[in-house]
Amino acid sequence: MKRISLFLFLVWLPQLVLKAQELRAPAYPLITHNTYFNVWSFGDKLAEVPTTHWSGQDASLIGLVKVNGKVYRFLGKEAKTFRTVLAASDEQPYSVAYTETAPATGWMNPQFNAASWKTGAAPFGDDKARAKTAWNSKDLWVRRTFSFNEANTEKLYLKLSHDDDVEVYLNGEEIYRYTGWSHPFQYHPIPAAIAKKLKKEGNVLAIHVANTAGGQSLDAGLAREVTSTAYEKITPAVQKSVQLNATQTIYQFTCGQVDVTATFTSPLLLNNLDVLARPVSYVTVAAKSNDKATHDVQLYLGASSTLAVNKPEQEVASQEYTAEKLSILKMGTVAQPMFLEKGEKERIDWGYFYVAVPAAAKATQYVSEAGKELAPFLSTTAGNPENTKQGKNLVLSTIVPLGKVGASAKEQVFLLGYDELYSVQYFNQNLKPWWKNGAGATIEKQLGQAAADYPKIIQQCQAFDKKMYQDALQAGGKEYADLCELAYRQAIAAHTLVKSPSGETLFLSKENFSGGFIGTVDVTYPSAPLFLLYNPELVKGMLNGIFYYSESGKWKKPYPAHDLGNYPFANGQTYGEDMPVEEAGNMLILTAAIAKVEGNAEYAKKHWETLTTWAEFLKKSGFDPENQLSTDDFAGHLARNANLSIKAIEALGAYGMLADMLDKPDIAKQYTAVAKEMVQQWMKLAKDKDHYTLAFEKEGTWSQKYNLAWDTILDLNLFPASVRETEMKYYLTKQGSYGLPLDSRKTYTKSDWIIWTATLADNSNDFKAIVSPVWKYANETSSRVPLSDWHETTDGKKTGFQARSVVGGYFMKLLKDKLDEKPLPKAKAK
Repeated sequence: MKRISLFLFLVWLPQLVLKAQELRAPAYPLITHNTYFNVWSFGDKLAEVPTTHWSGQDASLIGLVKVNGKVYRFLGKEAKTFRTVLAASDEQPYSVAYTETAPATGWMNPQFNAASWKTGAAPFGDDKARAKTAWNSKDLWVRRTFSFNEANTEKLYLKLSHDDDVEVYLNGEEIYRYTGWSHPFQYHPIPAAIAKKLKKEGNVLAIHVANTAGGQSLDAGLAREVTSTAYEKITPAVQKSVQLNATQTIYQFTCGQVDVTATFTSPLLLNNLDVLARPVSYVTVAAKSNDKATHDVQLYLGASSTLAVNKPEQEVASQEYTAEKLSILKMGTVAQPMFLEKGEKERIDWGYFYVAVPAAAKATQYVSEAGKELAPFLSTTAGNPENTKQGKNLVLSTIVPLGKVGASAKEQVFLLGYDELYSVQYFNQNLKPWWKNGAGATIEKQLGQAAADYPKIIQQCQAFDKKMYQDALQAGGKEYADLCELAYRQAIAAHTLVKSPSGETLFLSKENFSGGFIGTVDVTYPSAPLFLLYNPELVKGMLNGIFYYSESGKWKKPYPAHDLGNYPFANGQTYGEDMPVEEAGNMLILTAAIAKVEGNAEYAKKHWETLTTWAEFLKKSGFDPENQLSTDDFAGHLARNANLSIKAIEALGAYGMLADMLDKPDIAKQYTAVAKEMVQQWMKLAKDKDHYTLAFEKEGTWSQKYNLAWDTILDLNLFPASVRETEMKYYLTKQGSYGLPLDSRKTYTKSDWIIWTATLADNSNDFKAIVSPVWKYANETSSRVPLSDWHETTDGKKTGFQARSVVGGYFMKLLKDKLDEKPLPKAKAK
């Protein structure tokens, strides 16, 4: 009997372990098309947190199900809305007393004598286009005296935009302090005990802000949270499961006697650029009885106007109409301020957001002020709701009757779309989205085609999701496959797809959460494996702008630019410092990778003169790099960077490979020989007992040599296998709880580089050993945001960044296997 029990235990154990190790994502993608049209859920339960933009700003979607008159919420929690108490400058001009010289003690108290201070209009800052009062010194102190004529002091908030470090006082008591910056307004609760002390006259809001790096700004006001009693009548649905696939996020709920499935599909199919570029996501809600009886079911989908604004205070206009056999709601800002704003967290406030359903659904659609949107759905009496055509903080509502629902599921598809009108500005020319280049293209036709294609597209998405997961599972195991699923939509949706004025593909990234730059080369480089794997045309689209920048004569240096500007302005580099070896190596290696994947070097041939200039630069300056910025210099600039040297060596070898493919044998032989000679020097200068150093001749240091991955992927074989073996053995002794540190200077890491480093392994056990802590980080991190690629290996918290495209680098192992056409062998038993 014991033997039988043991047998059953061993049979069931793998299934139990598998179930216990389902990945809990840091955040779940719902709508992912580009950096603007992007909605996420930052929690485990879809109905318990508001949905947001990747930056954390409001992008509210609400989904409800009414079953026999009882209402359940399955999607989103109502976002907080605010009423102005003391206006910031985005709503009303105001002036304050200020000084840039450190004031005496007690400067924040109401009784402080600030007669010697200057008077200036808000906002303050160094941006001439925005600031009403110039501030260019290190510190700024402001005092704003105001009246408070409200009887209620509950739920008061500080409304604040600041750059950089800030401390805020209300009537002499501290209400907020933060190290860092936030350009969009954030709302911070004011302690009730302090708010109660507000008086009718003579209140003082006092702020000190310090500029520590980059830009500087300050603007502030007070607001009150507005609450709606309607949501108190709604029961949260019981969430049973969530499944994250490459193109879909699928939730299962119980809503009383009815089970509900909500599926969010962004059909980012990389082999079909027209579908990829179509700015339409599907939200599919299916309901079926769970008690063998039939039940009356209605659906509600509400979408906030925050999906079409940069700031919630912006006024919007709406329209309700029918077209292409669809019932459509349309929303956009009244001002339509196209291409006026730039910044890492800036959102779109031009173009129009759409919610559509097939006309056959007999939906009721309307627009209302936030807080009033649920009344028609909660009402027991039928009636036509009044539409609000223009205002602030509006909600687009759609009610669909499913009728009697039994054991067979009934479903409704909602289409959510965005027409940007124009996507980016490329060397002073505004470019339309990819889908708008066809004759007669309209968003209504895109919505109509998306509706007609729905069954086919869903089938294609499901087939792709299944194949991608199985391929990743075979390449690196379950944890690796989970990470690839998590990275897929995030990596793609940090780009926009357009055509250049000459008709070339441009697939332009935005440096989400790390400066907002467009087309950054050292963001393209780590992102590229995903796109090399599924469509190298998109990698060309990532490189074309940089090639054009040099070949047009606009960029005159013998190495590539760092970026093309600040999104959405691709008018030329705006980053303050070059990365000569970094970017030259990146461009040469990626051009060679395109040739390797496509089996020809035609793309390289087109840019041969430029590639030659960069190769000559690396031949002269790449091997022993001077003190310069590289993509990993979070801990400071570094001279003689051993990993950066590897990049230069691999790039020169890649140039030799391209020359050989283009029938230039003399050049191929010359550059391959140079690269191999450099390898011998590298091994001598970087050797440190049982590993290789962070920088040449810096004993006691180490770093991830992730650039070495290209040596086998491109079949260059410049370095002996012993280098990879030595490094891998050493890395396994340096693992943190949540990953392998980037180098010996700090305990933080970059997860994209970890996956690259893991591909150096010569057996699957070592690969999985390096990848497993990254899975643990994703599963356990307390930083509930779209996947951060820069995190601490000690506690799993994000160090910086989120929602960046560089997680496309997770697909490096899949790319390697595609080109090798063979999986790693199993490790021998020790």
